[in-house]
Amino acid sequence: MNKTKIGIIFGGACEEHPISLKSAREVARSLDTDKYDPFWIGITESGVWKLCDGPDEGWENNGRRAVLSPDRSTRGLLVIDQAKCETISLDVVFPVLHGKLGEDGAIQGLFELSGLPYVGCDVQSSALCMDKALAYTVVAGAGIATPKFWIVTADQDIDPDQLTYPVFVKPARSGSSFGVTKVSGEEELLSAVEAAREYDSKVLIEEAVVGSEIGCSILGNDQDLIVGESDRVALSHGFFKIHQESHPETGSENSSFICPADISAESRSLVHETAKAIYRALGCGGLARVDVFLKEDGKVVLNEVNTLPGLTSYSRYPRMMAAAGYSLAEVIDMLVSLTLTGKAQ
Repeated sequence: MNKTKIGIIFGGACEEHPISLKSAREVARSLDTDKYDPFWIGITESGVWKLCDGPDEGWENNGRRAVLSPDRSTRGLLVIDQAKCETISLDVVFPVLHGKLGEDGAIQGLFELSGLPYVGCDVQSSALCMDKALAYTVVAGAGIATPKFWIVTADQDIDPDQLTYPVFVKPARSGSSFGVTKVSGEEELLSAVEAAREYDSKVLIEEAVVGSEIGCSILGNDQDLIVGESDRVALSHGFFKIHQESHPETGSENSSFICPADISAESRSLVHETAKAIYRALGCGGLARVDVFLKEDGKVVLNEVNTLPGLTSYSRYPRMMAAAGYSLAEVIDMLVSLTLTGKAQ
């Protein structure tokens, strides 16, 4: 049987580079090499692409320079070695990337130019989900609840008196919890806006929603969706900050995850149906993690959508899928099948 040639891209020139490396290492441990012939392409923090043996320590100092060809007549990798340029054909690309330039539509545009099938959301849905304000606008237009929010652009000030506190201030287009601040009063607002501007010129201010934070892992396209078990973020204090810990593998100082979420069957069904409606409204495909708030009155409110969620040993998406009976190896198989055939076999 011919193996599927899969290009696995990891790293990236953004603040989520270290997280991508951990996700890629977990993919490497789970990938069935009897089925797949992997080509590992690491992107350094400065943006250099390298064809290497895998995401192990020291990969940045080894390997050959390589890029994806945007020319559809030369589909695959262009490997540059001294004065020579070698072409390696690929069947599919799996971007194990997070954050800017990884899940915001930028690299998806390169995949479209290259004509290579790729795992995950397309250009439009990737860009839409990365911009939380745009995602809220589209989802609200579909009749689904979102937090009340305000936008502050690079050259704009905001009147602290117009807000009802507490609020969350965050970069509008950034991943994880980088640059996010909970603001309890107007005296804290300006410094929080400046902290968010370190990651994005467009800042989102949103009302604090009182409720349980519930995550949903979704895999599939259009009407044919698989939903893993939901989880609930259990907080001891403060607010949930993903990937801000020194050693996230050992757990967070203020949060843990209950999976399956300890909510009623009725709430679980409503959360799942709402998450699928959000996924479809935003045009997602392949996979995404949809995070919502479940309020005490039973109302479900969108929090955010991650189009390339973490795949590390401690990440929520693979844990939720595992709780539903799908190992990461099986998830990879379904994603590749979905990309190549349109069905998660």
